[in-house]
Amino acid sequence: MKIRFVLPALAAAAALALTGCVNTEGNDSGGSGAVDGIQPDEAAVALLPADVKDSGVLVMGTDADYPPNEFKDASGNPTGWGVELAEAIAAKLGLTPEWEILSFDSILPRIEEGVVNVGASSFTDNLERQQTVDFVNYLNAGSQWAAATGAGIDPDDACGLTIAVQTGTIQDTDELPARSAQCTADGKAEITVLRFEGQPEVTQAVVDGRADAFSADLPVTGDAVVQLAGELETVGEVFDAAPYGFAVQKDSGMAEAVQAALQSLIDDGTYAKILASAGLEDGAVQSATINAGSE
Repeated sequence: MKIRFVLPALAAAAALALTGCVNTEGNDSGGSGAVDGIQPDEAAVALLPADVKDSGVLVMGTDADYPPNEFKDASGNPTGWGVELAEAIAAKLGLTPEWEILSFDSILPRIEEGVVNVGASSFTDNLERQQTVDFVNYLNAGSQWAAATGAGIDPDDACGLTIAVQTGTIQDTDELPARSAQCTADGKAEITVLRFEGQPEVTQAVVDGRADAFSADLPVTGDAVVQLAGELETVGEVFDAAPYGFAVQKDSGMAEAVQAALQSLIDDGTYAKILASAGLEDGAVQSATINAGSE
């Protein structure tokens, strides 16, 4: 497995500044071991675009800063159940995974350019993103807030609060702008959005008291609460359920190949094993779909 780091200087500096605080390396998933021994699915391989097949490599982009889905282990290598699932797809396609670690909001543009084959970074599949990329859906997810234990934060009464998010996520681009606009329409103070390149910085902002709460995908929020038991708690209900999708270049043929590979993993039980290792059985999809996001 080859890894290339393409991190903005500010993001790298922020990550170094937080060493010893909220630490993704301490959350080593260990993986399920499900990728070992996977054989290529010839039907899926046959669907690959010729240039990708001939290269022998599947270039995958992730920000590796969103535990437990995708994060870096103690050696700086991408890990997490989302990484393991992406590498299982590469194995089904008979390709060697090559990771590019990027800022979250730079991944989709690199897919559009054809530099990255697959975006594996917990992308919520929605209609806006479907205008520029295709998605192969692999988990039913939603959003969940977390706040300091006992803070009494209510996501439905957040006007005037400071809420932390990872830059470019659906919580940043859709959820909080809509909530804040409603506050303004009701004559109340707007929500202050505190943005960070990585989820560890988002979580740390709440722990430090710089933010009242954070909003993230359900698996990520749940993991942060477990890792910081006693300091954080989930607040409010899970909302905005939507599918995660592996992002690929639009109308390139990659979506069909990845879909076939994922379906093969579902059929042989590998997919279920990977999700079970992360406690995500309830979010499992029954079949691999393309562009299932409808909002």
